[in-house]
Amino acid sequence: MSVSPMVCGLLCFAISQGVNHELSEVLNQLWSRDTNRLKPGTDYTISLQGKAGYVAQGSNTARDMARAPLFAYVNEGKLKNIKTYALFMRLLDNYEMSTGVSETVTSEELIENDLFLNAILETEVMKCAHKYLVSKGHSPSDRQQFKRQLYDMWFRLYHRDRSGGEDSCGFEHVFVGESKKGKEITGFHNWVQFYLQEKHGNVDYKGYKAQGNRNTPDEDDHVLNLQFSWKGLVKPVGSSFIGVSPEFEVALFTILFLASTEKVTTAVVKVDEYLLEMVVYRQGRSIGTSYPKLLSSNNRDL
Repeated sequence: MSVSPMVCGLLCFAISQGVNHELSEVLNQLWSRDTNRLKPGTDYTISLQGKAGYVAQGSNTARDMARAPLFAYVNEGKLKNIKTYALFMRLLDNYEMSTGVSETVTSEELIENDLFLNAILETEVMKCAHKYLVSKGHSPSDRQQFKRQLYDMWFRLYHRDRSGGEDSCGFEHVFVGESKKGKEITGFHNWVQFYLQEKHGNVDYKGYKAQGNRNTPDEDDHVLNLQFSWKGLVKPVGSSFIGVSPEFEVALFTILFLASTEKVTTAVVKVDEYLLEMVVYRQGRSIGTSYPKLLSSNNRDL
Protein backbone atom coordinates (compact mmCIF):
# COMPACT_ATOMS: atom_id res chain seq x y z
CA MET A 1 0.00 0.00 0.00
CA SER A 2 1.49 3.34 -1.02
CA VAL A 3 1.13 6.40 1.19
CA SER A 4 1.06 9.86 -0.34
CA PRO A 5 3.86 12.25 0.65
CA MET A 6 1.27 14.59 2.19
CA VAL A 7 -0.25 11.89 4.42
CA CYS A 8 3.20 10.57 5.28
CA GLY A 9 4.28 14.07 6.23
CA LEU A 10 1.32 14.48 8.59
CA LEU A 11 1.92 11.08 10.16
CA CYS A 12 5.60 11.84 10.72
CA PHE A 13 4.65 15.23 12.14
CA ALA A 14 2.11 13.62 14.48
CA ILE A 15 4.62 11.01 15.65
CA SER A 16 7.27 13.66 16.24
CA GLN A 17 4.80 15.69 18.28
CA GLY A 18 4.00 12.71 20.52
CA VAL A 19 0.24 12.34 20.04
CA ASN A 20 -1.60 11.26 23.19
CA HIS A 21 -3.74 8.45 21.81
CA GLU A 22 -5.82 7.84 24.94
CA LEU A 23 -6.82 11.49 25.19
CA SER A 24 -7.39 11.63 21.43
CA GLU A 25 -9.80 8.70 21.69
CA VAL A 26 -11.92 10.20 24.46
CA LEU A 27 -11.91 13.66 22.87
CA ASN A 28 -13.15 12.15 19.60
CA GLN A 29 -15.95 10.53 21.59
CA LEU A 30 -16.88 13.99 22.85
CA TRP A 31 -16.63 15.36 19.30
CA SER A 32 -19.00 12.73 17.91
CA ARG A 33 -21.50 13.45 20.69
CA ASP A 34 -21.45 17.23 20.23
CA THR A 35 -24.85 17.41 18.53
CA ASN A 36 -25.11 21.12 19.41
CA ARG A 37 -22.05 21.99 17.32
CA LEU A 38 -23.01 24.49 14.61
CA LYS A 39 -22.35 23.68 10.96
CA PRO A 40 -20.03 25.98 8.98
CA GLY A 41 -21.61 27.43 5.86
CA THR A 42 -25.08 26.62 7.20
CA ASP A 43 -25.39 27.86 10.79
CA TYR A 44 -22.59 30.38 10.47
CA THR A 45 -20.21 31.80 7.87
CA ILE A 46 -16.75 33.22 8.51
CA SER A 47 -14.52 35.37 6.30
CA LEU A 48 -10.82 34.70 6.96
CA GLN A 49 -9.44 37.41 4.59
CA GLY A 50 -5.72 38.23 5.05
CA LYS A 51 -2.89 36.73 7.05
CA ALA A 52 -2.08 38.81 10.14
CA GLY A 53 1.43 40.07 10.76
CA TYR A 54 3.71 39.94 13.78
CA VAL A 55 2.75 41.95 16.83
CA ALA A 56 4.96 41.98 19.93
CA GLN A 57 3.27 40.94 23.19
CA GLY A 58 2.09 44.09 24.96
CA SER A 59 1.93 46.17 21.77
CA ASN A 60 -1.49 47.49 20.79
CA THR A 61 -0.65 48.42 17.23
CA ALA A 62 -1.52 45.88 14.53
CA ARG A 63 -1.89 46.21 10.77
CA ASP A 64 -5.45 45.29 9.83
CA MET A 65 -5.39 42.52 7.19
CA ALA A 66 -9.15 42.01 7.38
CA ARG A 67 -11.45 44.88 6.52
CA ALA A 68 -14.61 42.87 7.18
CA PRO A 69 -15.62 41.04 10.38
CA LEU A 70 -14.61 37.41 10.92
CA PHE A 71 -18.26 36.36 11.28
CA ALA A 72 -20.29 37.20 8.19
CA TYR A 73 -23.35 35.34 9.50
CA VAL A 74 -24.43 33.44 12.62
CA ASN A 75 -27.84 31.85 13.13
CA GLU A 76 -28.71 33.65 16.36
CA GLY A 77 -31.97 31.74 16.55
CA LYS A 78 -29.98 28.58 17.22
CA LEU A 79 -27.85 30.28 19.86
CA LYS A 80 -30.97 31.50 21.65
CA ASN A 81 -32.96 28.27 21.29
CA ILE A 82 -30.30 25.72 22.24
CA LYS A 83 -30.42 25.67 26.03
CA THR A 84 -26.69 25.41 26.75
CA TYR A 85 -25.83 28.31 24.40
CA ALA A 86 -28.63 30.49 25.77
CA LEU A 87 -27.54 29.94 29.38
CA PHE A 88 -23.88 30.34 28.42
CA MET A 89 -24.54 33.75 26.85
CA ARG A 90 -26.24 34.95 30.04
CA LEU A 91 -22.91 34.46 31.87
CA LEU A 92 -20.83 36.61 29.55
CA ASP A 93 -21.71 39.98 31.13
CA ASN A 94 -21.13 38.90 34.73
CA TYR A 95 -17.47 39.96 35.00
CA GLU A 96 -15.17 42.97 35.30
CA MET A 97 -12.82 43.15 32.29
CA SER A 98 -9.66 44.25 34.11
CA THR A 99 -7.67 42.11 36.52
CA GLY A 100 -7.03 43.82 39.84
CA VAL A 101 -10.71 44.78 40.09
CA SER A 102 -12.50 42.53 42.58
CA GLU A 103 -15.42 40.53 41.22
CA THR A 104 -18.79 40.78 42.95
CA VAL A 105 -21.03 37.76 42.40
CA THR A 106 -24.73 38.50 42.86
CA SER A 107 -27.34 35.94 43.88
CA GLU A 108 -28.76 36.16 40.35
CA GLU A 109 -25.33 35.32 38.89
CA LEU A 110 -24.98 32.34 41.24
CA ILE A 111 -28.30 31.06 39.91
CA GLU A 112 -27.12 31.58 36.32
CA ASN A 113 -23.93 29.59 37.01
CA ASP A 114 -26.01 26.80 38.54
CA LEU A 115 -28.47 26.67 35.64
CA PHE A 116 -25.61 26.50 33.13
CA LEU A 117 -23.91 23.62 34.94
CA ASN A 118 -27.24 21.75 35.23
CA ALA A 119 -27.85 22.19 31.49
CA ILE A 120 -24.44 20.97 30.34
CA LEU A 121 -24.58 18.00 32.72
CA GLU A 122 -27.70 16.83 30.85
CA THR A 123 -25.81 16.64 27.53
CA GLU A 124 -24.29 13.47 26.09
CA VAL A 125 -20.95 15.28 25.83
CA MET A 126 -20.71 15.92 29.58
CA LYS A 127 -22.11 12.47 30.45
CA CYS A 128 -19.34 10.93 28.33
CA ALA A 129 -16.71 13.13 30.00
CA HIS A 130 -18.04 12.31 33.48
CA LYS A 131 -17.99 8.57 32.79
CA TYR A 132 -14.38 8.77 31.58
CA LEU A 133 -13.26 10.88 34.56
CA VAL A 134 -14.89 8.45 37.01
CA SER A 135 -13.15 5.51 35.27
CA LYS A 136 -9.80 7.27 35.74
CA GLY A 137 -10.49 8.08 39.39
CA HIS A 138 -10.38 11.82 38.67
CA SER A 139 -14.01 12.65 39.54
CA PRO A 140 -16.70 11.40 41.94
CA SER A 141 -19.46 9.26 40.43
CA ASP A 142 -22.15 11.25 42.28
CA ARG A 143 -23.47 13.91 39.92
CA GLN A 144 -23.86 16.61 42.59
CA GLN A 145 -20.30 16.09 43.78
CA PHE A 146 -19.08 16.23 40.17
CA LYS A 147 -21.04 19.45 39.70
CA ARG A 148 -19.30 20.92 42.77
CA GLN A 149 -15.94 19.89 41.28
CA LEU A 150 -16.85 21.66 38.03
CA TYR A 151 -17.96 24.75 39.93
CA ASP A 152 -14.64 24.95 41.80
CA MET A 153 -12.69 24.51 38.56
CA TRP A 154 -14.60 27.03 36.47
CA PHE A 155 -16.43 29.52 38.73
CA ARG A 156 -14.59 29.74 42.05
CA LEU A 157 -13.00 33.19 42.30
CA TYR A 158 -9.27 33.60 42.90
CA HIS A 159 -6.54 36.27 42.81
CA ARG A 160 -4.97 36.73 39.38
CA ASP A 161 -3.59 40.17 40.21
CA ARG A 162 -2.08 39.94 43.71
CA SER A 163 -2.57 43.67 44.34
CA GLY A 164 -6.34 43.38 44.54
CA GLY A 165 -9.12 41.09 45.73
CA GLU A 166 -10.53 37.98 44.07
CA ASP A 167 -10.60 39.24 40.52
CA SER A 168 -10.83 36.21 38.22
CA CYS A 169 -12.05 32.68 37.61
CA GLY A 170 -11.50 30.02 34.97
CA PHE A 171 -14.75 30.71 33.15
CA GLU A 172 -14.12 34.45 32.93
CA HIS A 173 -10.56 34.08 31.67
CA VAL A 174 -11.17 31.37 29.07
CA PHE A 175 -14.61 32.22 27.74
CA VAL A 176 -15.10 35.94 28.44
CA GLY A 177 -11.57 37.36 28.35
CA GLU A 178 -9.76 39.81 30.60
CA SER A 179 -7.34 42.70 30.35
CA LYS A 180 -4.12 42.65 32.35
CA LYS A 181 -4.21 45.95 34.25
CA GLY A 182 -5.97 47.48 31.25
CA LYS A 183 -2.91 47.04 29.02
CA GLU A 184 -3.19 43.69 27.22
CA ILE A 185 -5.76 40.98 26.53
CA THR A 186 -5.49 37.67 28.33
CA GLY A 187 -7.71 34.65 27.77
CA PHE A 188 -10.70 35.23 25.44
CA HIS A 189 -10.76 31.87 23.65
CA ASN A 190 -14.46 31.49 22.87
CA TRP A 191 -16.10 31.93 19.48
CA VAL A 192 -19.57 32.96 20.78
CA GLN A 193 -18.06 35.75 22.87
CA PHE A 194 -15.94 36.77 19.85
CA TYR A 195 -19.02 36.93 17.61
CA LEU A 196 -21.10 38.91 20.13
CA GLN A 197 -18.29 41.37 20.88
CA GLU A 198 -17.61 41.78 17.15
CA LYS A 199 -21.30 42.42 16.53
CA HIS A 200 -21.30 45.15 19.20
CA GLY A 201 -18.24 46.82 17.70
CA ASN A 202 -15.87 45.89 20.54
CA VAL A 203 -13.78 43.35 18.59
CA ASP A 204 -11.87 44.12 15.40
CA TYR A 205 -10.62 41.00 13.60
CA LYS A 206 -7.13 41.64 12.11
CA GLY A 207 -6.58 38.37 10.21
CA TYR A 208 -5.70 34.70 10.64
CA LYS A 209 -2.35 33.45 11.94
CA ALA A 210 -0.32 30.72 10.21
CA GLN A 211 3.33 29.77 10.27
CA GLY A 212 5.55 30.76 7.34
CA ASN A 213 3.98 30.65 3.87
CA ARG A 214 2.07 27.42 4.32
CA ASN A 215 -1.54 26.91 3.32
CA THR A 216 -4.20 29.15 4.75
CA PRO A 217 -6.89 27.69 7.00
CA ASP A 218 -10.29 26.85 5.52
CA GLU A 219 -13.49 28.70 6.32
CA ASP A 220 -15.06 25.42 7.44
CA ASP A 221 -12.28 24.76 9.99
CA HIS A 222 -13.51 24.32 13.57
CA VAL A 223 -10.22 25.55 15.10
CA LEU A 224 -8.46 28.80 14.19
CA ASN A 225 -5.47 30.90 15.26
CA LEU A 226 -6.45 34.58 15.07
CA GLN A 227 -5.26 38.12 15.68
CA PHE A 228 -7.74 40.75 16.89
CA SER A 229 -8.26 43.77 19.08
CA TRP A 230 -10.81 44.05 21.88
CA LYS A 231 -11.78 47.49 23.14
CA GLY A 232 -8.56 48.88 21.70
CA LEU A 233 -6.21 46.21 23.10
CA VAL A 234 -4.54 43.78 20.66
CA LYS A 235 -4.31 40.01 21.07
CA PRO A 236 -1.27 39.10 18.88
CA VAL A 237 -2.31 35.45 18.62
CA GLY A 238 -5.53 34.00 19.98
CA SER A 239 -6.75 30.48 19.37
CA SER A 240 -10.31 29.23 19.51
CA PHE A 241 -12.60 26.42 18.57
CA ILE A 242 -15.23 27.71 16.14
CA GLY A 243 -18.82 26.48 16.11
CA VAL A 244 -18.44 23.96 18.95
CA SER A 245 -20.86 23.93 21.87
CA PRO A 246 -20.04 25.33 25.34
CA GLU A 247 -20.41 21.84 26.82
CA PHE A 248 -17.78 20.45 24.44
CA GLU A 249 -15.18 23.01 25.54
CA VAL A 250 -15.98 22.62 29.25
CA ALA A 251 -15.77 18.82 28.93
CA LEU A 252 -12.54 18.82 26.95
CA PHE A 253 -10.66 21.27 29.19
CA THR A 254 -12.01 19.61 32.35
CA ILE A 255 -10.59 16.26 31.23
CA LEU A 256 -7.20 17.80 30.45
CA PHE A 257 -7.11 19.77 33.72
CA LEU A 258 -7.86 16.67 35.81
CA ALA A 259 -5.35 14.52 33.91
CA SER A 260 -2.46 16.11 35.81
CA THR A 261 -1.60 18.11 38.92
CA GLU A 262 1.17 20.02 37.14
CA LYS A 263 1.06 23.81 36.95
CA VAL A 264 0.96 23.52 33.15
CA THR A 265 -0.47 20.56 31.27
CA THR A 266 -0.04 20.14 27.52
CA ALA A 267 -1.07 17.31 25.23
CA VAL A 268 -0.94 16.81 21.46
CA VAL A 269 -4.17 15.22 20.28
CA LYS A 270 -5.82 14.33 16.98
CA VAL A 271 -9.49 15.37 17.10
CA ASP A 272 -11.49 14.80 13.93
CA GLU A 273 -9.25 16.26 11.18
CA TYR A 274 -7.30 18.53 13.53
CA LEU A 275 -3.92 17.99 15.11
CA LEU A 276 -3.95 20.17 18.22
CA GLU A 277 -1.80 21.03 21.16
CA MET A 278 -4.12 21.43 24.14
CA VAL A 279 -2.87 23.71 26.91
CA VAL A 280 -4.17 24.10 30.48
CA TYR A 281 -2.71 26.23 33.27
CA ARG A 282 -3.66 25.43 36.86
CA GLN A 283 -4.58 28.01 39.50
CA GLY A 284 -4.82 25.81 42.60
CA ARG A 285 -8.00 23.72 42.24
CA SER A 286 -9.19 25.99 39.44
CA ILE A 287 -8.41 26.58 35.77
CA GLY A 288 -6.04 29.48 35.13
CA THR A 289 -6.38 29.28 31.36
CA SER A 290 -7.04 26.68 28.68
CA TYR A 291 -6.95 26.80 24.90
CA PRO A 292 -6.25 24.79 21.75
CA LYS A 293 -3.28 25.49 19.46
CA LEU A 294 -3.92 24.36 15.90
CA LEU A 295 -0.90 22.46 14.52
CA SER A 296 -2.41 21.09 11.31
CA SER A 297 -5.75 20.47 9.63
CA ASN A 298 -6.96 18.53 6.60
CA ASN A 299 -3.43 17.13 6.17
CA ARG A 300 -2.09 20.69 6.01
CA ASP A 301 0.64 21.90 8.32
CA LEU A 302 -0.19 25.47 9.29
